[in-house]
Amino acid sequence: MKDFGKVAVLYGGRSAEREVSLKSGAAVLAALQKSGVDAHGFDPAVQDLHALLDEGYQRTFIALHGRFGEDGTVQGALELMGMPYTGSGVLASALAMDKWRTKLVWQAAGLPVPAYELLTADSDFDAVAARLGLPLFVKPANEGSSVGISKVKQASELRAAYEEAARHDKLVLAEAFVGGGEYTAAILGSRALPIIKIEPANEFYDYEAKYLRNDTRYLCPSGLAEEPEAEMQRLAQRAFALIGGTGWGRVDFLMDASGRPYLLEINTSPGMTDHSLVPMAARQAGMSFEQLVLQILELSTGELTHVG
Repeated sequence: MKDFGKVAVLYGGRSAEREVSLKSGAAVLAALQKSGVDAHGFDPAVQDLHALLDEGYQRTFIALHGRFGEDGTVQGALELMGMPYTGSGVLASALAMDKWRTKLVWQAAGLPVPAYELLTADSDFDAVAARLGLPLFVKPANEGSSVGISKVKQASELRAAYEEAARHDKLVLAEAFVGGGEYTAAILGSRALPIIKIEPANEFYDYEAKYLRNDTRYLCPSGLAEEPEAEMQRLAQRAFALIGGTGWGRVDFLMDASGRPYLLEINTSPGMTDHSLVPMAARQAGMSFEQLVLQILELSTGELTHVG
């Protein structure tokens, strides 16, 4: 095994996804320590990042989710400090966090995304519902873990859904419903891992379904035929590369009734909890959780440039 030196597992943080991040980080930390890595937990919400230098850390595993961890801010700070870190760099992290601008990049390259519109307080909500159809989804553009998302079944519900999303972000999206199934593809290095099909027991794959319920079904193998699965994996790799993603990540899809996949969003610091999808895909590919975590660490960006 490569000598990684003293490793900080960044977890917790200040985003709406703090509690999930604490769980992810605890799992990563335990796996690294089990593998013999000199790893320690580090919560940027309670410790100044400069302590990474003062305490002699040589590498960081980012297990932060959402803002101030997955959006390029921590990545930029670590680059300025000369501290290697896992996952994508500043640009890809910031871009993937912004669902609207990610869609613009994909659309420019001709990749399929569900129909959508930006909402403001002055939007003609009835007209938006007529153009996109019902049901539709309303979500903040810069949150993860389904924070602030609503499924709108009637046009009269759209304004309230907008106001809920706007509590989390000034940029709000309305997105057409694509009802043929939800899938996800984990990216590890240069390959896509086996596809997972997600079947939530409630209305949609919301925060509760992701982290709290035990009746959400995850199918891996996905049930797709060989060629459609391979096509989705290729699409995931292209979508990830287009935003400049590196190291590891997860690309989420919706499928329509005809079997056509649509790109939904990218996670550049996916969950690593007991409900999380990247470890599930890795198991299907024959990798233990410890092996997965070590490989992610091996794919760290940058070289140590500070003097510890």
